[in-house]
Amino acid sequence: MKAIVGTLIVIGSLLGGYLPHGSIGILIQPLEVLIICGGALGAFIIANPGWVIKAGFGSSLKLAKGSPYTKELHLELLGLMFRLFNKARREGLMSIEADVEEPHSSELFNSAPLVAADHHAVDFICDYLRLMISGASNPYQLEDLMLLELDIHHHEALKPAEAINKVAEGLPAFGIVAAVLGIVITMSYLDAGPMEIAHHMSVALVGTFLGILVAYGVVAPISSDLSNRANAGSAFYGVIKTCLMANLNGYAPQVAVEFGRKAIPGQVRPNFQELDEYLQTQK
Repeated sequence: MKAIVGTLIVIGSLLGGYLPHGSIGILIQPLEVLIICGGALGAFIIANPGWVIKAGFGSSLKLAKGSPYTKELHLELLGLMFRLFNKARREGLMSIEADVEEPHSSELFNSAPLVAADHHAVDFICDYLRLMISGASNPYQLEDLMLLELDIHHHEALKPAEAINKVAEGLPAFGIVAAVLGIVITMSYLDAGPMEIAHHMSVALVGTFLGILVAYGVVAPISSDLSNRANAGSAFYGVIKTCLMANLNGYAPQVAVEFGRKAIPGQVRPNFQELDEYLQTQK
């Protein structure tokens, strides 16, 4: 919704300042759009591997919705970690083996639907709990492994944003290409009247205008929003890591999830009272 509102503001402000003095018709140039956007799309495809192209389009479409990394999601995560740690503490680590091996049929995971919907987060949780169950109990080695995986995950999550930002950087140049082609076409009309030449010059200049507008009014903001979401996702995984490491170091379940709460970014972090009240419903 935020992305849609922002785009409407950009377009509304532009048209609101232009229409009192100009015609909308001259701005509607499908062939200019084909040159600029088609060229940028082709460059995007050439420059990136298939998974980045797919992730770039898929992630961009999801921007119409709000960020999934809400306070509710983090509360659900802390509640899930609390229940897993509590069960392991009371019944032994092997008691959560079935939950870890088949999380999609686990009552514990299904009680946290927002977390369960993120299969990458579920896999991250289960992989490290599985290692703990298998006897990997050295906290230093496990933490190093987690940091390595989180670094790889963050790097991959930023790839679509970086690729789309490159498109934003190139779009003004494609706008200039369209404008130059427009000037070339105008040269063939030099023997026409002044109005005819002015029309073709206007069409050529629209190419530069569209390249800059699409770059800084649409594509660059998309790249920034994708980058922000990638950073929020990395912070979310950092909360999981903090909870797991606190549990591995022997802290009680409620203390371990409090460690996790402190790792949540401030704008979506529940306070101590909110977490305590939530955990009371999870026992």
